Amino acid sequence: MTAPIYLDAQATTPVDPRVLEVMMPYFTEKFGNAASRTHAYGWAASAAVDKAREGVARAVGAVPEDIVFTSGATESNNLALSGVMEEAAARGRDHVVTTAIEHPSVLDVCARLERVGLRVTRVPVEPDGIVDPERVAKALEERTALVSVMLANNEIGTLQPVREIGRITRERGVLLHTDAAQAVGKLPIDVDAMGIDLLSMSAHKLYGPKGVGALYVRTRRPRVALAAQIHGGGHERGRRSGTLDVPGIVGFGAACALLQGEGGAEESRRVRALRDQLLSRLESALPGVAVNGDLERRLPGNLNVSFEGVESGALLGGLPGLAFSSGSACASAKPEPSHVLAALGLPEARRRGAVRFGVSRFTTPEEIERASELLVAKVRELRSG
Repeated sequence: MTAPIYLDAQATTPVDPRVLEVMMPYFTEKFGNAASRTHAYGWAASAAVDKAREGVARAVGAVPEDIVFTSGATESNNLALSGVMEEAAARGRDHVVTTAIEHPSVLDVCARLERVGLRVTRVPVEPDGIVDPERVAKALEERTALVSVMLANNEIGTLQPVREIGRITRERGVLLHTDAAQAVGKLPIDVDAMGIDLLSMSAHKLYGPKGVGALYVRTRRPRVALAAQIHGGGHERGRRSGTLDVPGIVGFGAACALLQGEGGAEESRRVRALRDQLLSRLESALPGVAVNGDLERRLPGNLNVSFEGVESGALLGGLPGLAFSSGSACASAKPEPSHVLAALGLPEARRRGAVRFGVSRFTTPEEIERASELLVAKVRELRSG
């Protein structure tokens, strides 16, 4: 069987062969525990983790000691929100500000914080899927401890004005967290210039392995007080206990290194061109194609569109030769419609017809042409039926 054309890069990306090559020795001959300090196997593993930590830090303009390795962005988001608010609430600051279109691993944590007595304000976004920084500013209170706004949305790809929000939080003495799982490697990120105090990331969104991520935690100007959420062993300077996944961390560092400098910028330009090629083919062949979210302030490889008169389920089920989705992979098991599209105020019919395409570094122009042909044919078939 011919494998389906993969257009779901916001859900995950394949491990780059160059990344896998770097990882392989750490499964076999370099299998040491990075916490073993008394022999060469442990020293080699620790050195590999240190090198990877430097690479991950460089990807966001941070210093290595501010990087905490986790199992992925979901854990990083949990650690950031719960860890900060546990410390802040003890000092009387019990308020969090976030947006209506955050990832479930932020919104669900916020709901849990409310259940234990803390307060959360969810700022709405504009119809283009972008939050107005002034709305965030107006939501801040004297007891606000944390603002959490994602850098890039996982469903509609819109880029949030985190730099502008960072200036506001700095002036008000409030910490800023951003979920950057979709953005690292695709956008230039500098935590100091952008006023970011905590930043979540995940390796499998940038051609690294699944099951490993990191949380950037600022340790100076200001120093972020963070309560550990996983205890036992004191790993990661006491911020996240647990034996480190050395092969995964090595792969994470290698994946970040591949996206440094002009390499990442050139890849973003290429991916954006393929995304635009797909949209152009669809719009030229079909009436009633609507892009959801701002098309310019958007991840280069993301395209979220609705086809008038067509429901996403019928389209997804009728195209086994294409791998794409109707929204977030993390929420696909839930029967509820997309909270992101609902926050944009889209009509119900348009929300039901929304599908997401994610272009990756391995996508070819030929695959885009073939995918366009299949989509156009199926949409026409469904409309006629």
